Amino acid sequence: MTRRTAAILGGSGYTGGELLRLLLRHPGIEVVGVTSQGHAGEPVHRAHPNLRGATTLDFLPRDKLPDADVIFSCTPHTEAMAVVPNLMRDGRVVVDLSADFRLRDPAAYERWYGTPHTAAHLLPEAVYGLPETRRAAVKGARLISGVGCFATATNLALLPLARAGLLEGARVVVDGKIGSSAAGAEVNAAGMHSERSRSHRLYAATSHRHAAEVEQETGARVHASVHTVELVRGVLSTCHILLPGPAPDEKTLWKAYRAQYQDEPFVRIVKERAGTHRGPDPNLVAGSNFADVSFHAEAGDGPGRIVATCALDNLVKGAAGSAVQSMNVALGLPETDGLGQIPLHPV
Repeated sequence: MTRRTAAILGGSGYTGGELLRLLLRHPGIEVVGVTSQGHAGEPVHRAHPNLRGATTLDFLPRDKLPDADVIFSCTPHTEAMAVVPNLMRDGRVVVDLSADFRLRDPAAYERWYGTPHTAAHLLPEAVYGLPETRRAAVKGARLISGVGCFATATNLALLPLARAGLLEGARVVVDGKIGSSAAGAEVNAAGMHSERSRSHRLYAATSHRHAAEVEQETGARVHASVHTVELVRGVLSTCHILLPGPAPDEKTLWKAYRAQYQDEPFVRIVKERAGTHRGPDPNLVAGSNFADVSFHAEAGDGPGRIVATCALDNLVKGAAGSAVQSMNVALGLPETDGLGQIPLHPV
């Protein structure tokens, strides 16, 4: 089988490192180059020491990005929209891991990201890169957007309920817990060990940007709050669905989640009656492309509540893993290629 080629624009950050880790062991992909403004000319393992011995690649200057069948763009939010149009030539597939092409409405982008979208003409073509919600559209797509890690966890928790009509008339309140690697590799005071250790900090009480992705994908109005926790990798999204009437029984919820995920290779329903690990836990998906979901119904005399949860690794299923999974779908490769890593435990 002829291998496809891939290159990474801006590969020295955490997401770029995860892309390399996954693509270097992908049976159908050859990585032909990776760029970095700050590390040009240096070996890849200078920024990603875990890849020492896994590749002989050196970082290239940004203007030396090689031609490839697939380009992964890891440029920052609000910068990607200036870069992506130039990458979309000669039939390439472009996977942009920033937020610039996640929202289909340019007015919504400006509202959430505070700047006009300068490549709005590409938004109708961009496909949201979460195969569990957009698989048919991802097939053959030329421009695939990245996904937000918190949005991915929340979307996967809510998607079965949305498609079963169980969110209609409900209020959705989401509590998120996110590890430090979601802030990226840049040094900042809030991410210092002395500030983060043993901390459980509310950093987005309202208006978290990823809520826009959830509303777009589920059609629900979402009220989200997000905390940073003492965790390097991982997201746990706990969704409280406040129903206008009685809660459905567990059998109905099982039916909804099985219908949605029984054939999905990377989503696991975790709902144990006994043992230490009874529900989703970010530590039990670390290093993998798995997302673990669960659900509970709360009945009573008045309106009921559903609690839906999802845990995933923010750098893999919440970013690089979904990007590789989407690439596989777009190119007609086996969807699980390059993504067979079993989670680590303990971490």
